[in-house]
Amino acid sequence: MNDPNLQRLLLIIEESLSNTDFIKLTLSSKKDTSGELKNIYAKVVSVKAGTLLSFVFRYPAKDITRNYNFEEGLALVKKSLEEDFYQAILLTANKDVHFMQFPNGKSTIKQQEASQQMKPVFLHDKQKSLFISPENNLYLQLLGVTTLDGKVKKGMEDKFRQINKYVEVVSHVVEQANMNAGFSVADMGSGKGYLTFALYDYLTNRMSLTPEVVGVELRPNLVAQCNVISKKSGFEKLKFIQGSIEKTVLPEIDLLIALHACDTATDEAIFRGISQKARVIITAPCCHKQIRKQMNPDNALAEITKYGILEERQAEMLTDAIRALIMEAYGYSTKVFEFISTEHTPKNVLIVGIKKNEKEPVNQDKLDKVQALKKLFGIEYHFLEKLLEIPSL
Repeated sequence: MNDPNLQRLLLIIEESLSNTDFIKLTLSSKKDTSGELKNIYAKVVSVKAGTLLSFVFRYPAKDITRNYNFEEGLALVKKSLEEDFYQAILLTANKDVHFMQFPNGKSTIKQQEASQQMKPVFLHDKQKSLFISPENNLYLQLLGVTTLDGKVKKGMEDKFRQINKYVEVVSHVVEQANMNAGFSVADMGSGKGYLTFALYDYLTNRMSLTPEVVGVELRPNLVAQCNVISKKSGFEKLKFIQGSIEKTVLPEIDLLIALHACDTATDEAIFRGISQKARVIITAPCCHKQIRKQMNPDNALAEITKYGILEERQAEMLTDAIRALIMEAYGYSTKVFEFISTEHTPKNVLIVGIKKNEKEPVNQDKLDKVQALKKLFGIEYHFLEKLLEIPSL
């Protein structure tokens, strides 16, 4: 299509970008009314890679955001107006521009006084953007996190922050593990699905991956509720099934997640991941009772464990340290860290393991260190050892 008015619009956009007075571009009035894409919005952002055009593709149940350099962005605008939309409205600090096409192939372009008398601010994406936006995310509304107009509900602010931090952490782990476009994710003990939905959304719509995600949950009412929300949100490769960590049949697991699995349920999740050769294991343990009951040091450490609060904290550290050592023995590189500030929600320790080498033999040196820790604290066994049938001294 060689539309002189469209060429004029593209030139005006290019000039506004060059003059740094570009504020916003909206593409609307879709040509194919059966298509799901409703609108496209563009603004300028400043990122590490430079100053870019940030496009938001708006669908009924979600938004997809992608950044392009100016040349790529102009090409996208041209293609979208040739194929998908009849109308474009450009706002700059100096003028407004209204471009309109008609089904007969004719078009008009009009300029008028600027409706927004402000100097555009090029937002830094790291400061302003969220991994999961509260706006136009149907699943967040259905889960009760946001209102119909895309505002975080009062009382759900901590949950929303947790969702974003969780997605940030897991997405970085996925990048480090070099996960392929299509891979399987099992979220063991998915509960109401807050984090499961958000992770699926980010992996598919922001990282352009195609994972098969399964949420495993014991409570049938939550499974049914989450499947309804998944269907309404158009999440074709996200499903929820009823089952337990240890018994649910899952033929393949590339990324295993178990958050807040109580006491030995965390060990069952790690065992599941190791046994099925998961490439990534992510757990957030709680309730470290199994080790605490056994701790009985006959050395100076008894001066720590005689105080209840210190004994509890020591049991947490010891339990998770042994878990990490056992994962390392089975070929995983591990990290243990707090993944959200105590300012927003009770602290959560994450144990993350990324498989290094499928053929690497069990590292006996790591297992020897486990035995040394057990001896130091007077412990007979760690539950993960039993599951993996590791001989205990």
